[in-house]
Amino acid sequence: MAVESITVRYFAGARAAAGVPEDFAPAGLCLDDLAAELSARRGERLGTVLKAASFLVDGVACHDRQSALPGGATVDVLPPFAGG
Repeated sequence: MAVESITVRYFAGARAAAGVPEDFAPAGLCLDDLAAELSARRGERLGTVLKAASFLVDGVACHDRQSALPGGATVDVLPPFAGG
C-alpha cells in the first residue's frame, strides 16, 4: 500500500529559500510539523521564511497550524510580500 502524501508548493522568497519549486511530505502532519520537517530537509533559511509565511491548503487560507493535513492536499507556502 502506498503512503499518501501532500504536495508543498513554494512561491517567491520561499522558493528561493527552499531551492526547489515544490516538495512532498507524508499526509497527516500538521502545519507546524510540516514546517519543522521542511526546515530540517532544506535548511534554516527556509525555516526562517516558514515562521512568517502564510499557508493555503487546497487554495483556502489555513490558520489552524495543528490540524492534520489530508492525503492528496496541496499546501502553498506564501512568504510575506513587500511592496506599496
